[in-house]
Amino acid sequence: MIIGCPTEIKPQEFRVGLTPIAVREIILNGHTVLMQKDAGLGAGFQDFDYCEAGAEIVHHAAEVFANSDIIIKVKEPQSTERKLLREGQLLFTYLHLAPDPDQTRDLMASGCTAIAYETVTDRSGGLPLLAPMSEVAGRLAPQMGAWALQKANGGRGVLLGGAPGVGPAKVLVIGGGVVGSNAARVAAGMGADVTILDQSLSRLRYLDDVFGNIFKNGYSNSASTAELAQQADMIIGAVLIPGATAPKLIYQDQLASLKPGAVLVDVAIDQGGCFETSYATTHENPIYKLDSIVHYCVANMPGAVARTSTIALGNATMPFILALANKGWQRACADDEHLLNGLNIHAGKLTYAAVGEALGIETVTPALCLRQAV
Repeated sequence: MIIGCPTEIKPQEFRVGLTPIAVREIILNGHTVLMQKDAGLGAGFQDFDYCEAGAEIVHHAAEVFANSDIIIKVKEPQSTERKLLREGQLLFTYLHLAPDPDQTRDLMASGCTAIAYETVTDRSGGLPLLAPMSEVAGRLAPQMGAWALQKANGGRGVLLGGAPGVGPAKVLVIGGGVVGSNAARVAAGMGADVTILDQSLSRLRYLDDVFGNIFKNGYSNSASTAELAQQADMIIGAVLIPGATAPKLIYQDQLASLKPGAVLVDVAIDQGGCFETSYATTHENPIYKLDSIVHYCVANMPGAVARTSTIALGNATMPFILALANKGWQRACADDEHLLNGLNIHAGKLTYAAVGEALGIETVTPALCLRQAV
């Protein structure tokens, strides 16, 4: 197999799909790796590092796409990249198709097979390829929210940890999963008064058992969310429905009831956002203000700490990449139902029901596609 890794071209995306360590493992398994020139620079990896690991360096993305059986990326392919995909080629990356009809239709038209990191599952019901970036994004959220809270950035001018004689900021985290628990832990560590909400009683019990009184937790409903939102200096949206459009937690008509200069950090923006007033921003222009409320909605938050994120993601993806390369996607998915759950598109067909429901596109089951492909 020839595995190709192009340079990420989404604005301010500094991560890379393969680390030199991953390249070495792939080559030891008998495959060829094509790296686009300077693909790893943003994460601190030089072309020399990849050459030492055995990769071939090519200058242009078109060469990578044209000569590779499998394309490994981090972010969803941009419009120019989607034109380079072809029938029979495998794309393995984050896709986040539910809020992106243009990407979905382009991938279907290309004829490629696309497996999305964010819908691969594990035996415990988790999302092993989403978890590392959820952990990073969750830990970044209070940090970026604290920056947005500074008066010079349009925020309330509140320090998360307060000061002697001055109380700490109030932080509301909606969603107690991987993102939310990491966000709450870091915000509490910065000295904030943190409350986390979730609708799963078992998850709330887990948070209580593990974190004790480091932060408060409560059951999420519209009344409690609205009440706590009015008291908050920062609200972190961290609710995920795998593969589907994120549910709205704060609506535009609620903004007037929030504290002027409060900050909304939308970690679910890749899936359409948790707040009705959210739209995707970039690291270059990360915030905007609406009705006196600061919104931080960067769609690739972990890209800000590209080296940490790249290594964490590479540790998680490597076993799956090796399985796909060694076996081919059909046998790899036949052997691993959790990898099969990652199949979103095959040969012009959409294979993920939640995406089809969000976009109004007919879907077929991954199992049917697998049977037809074998």
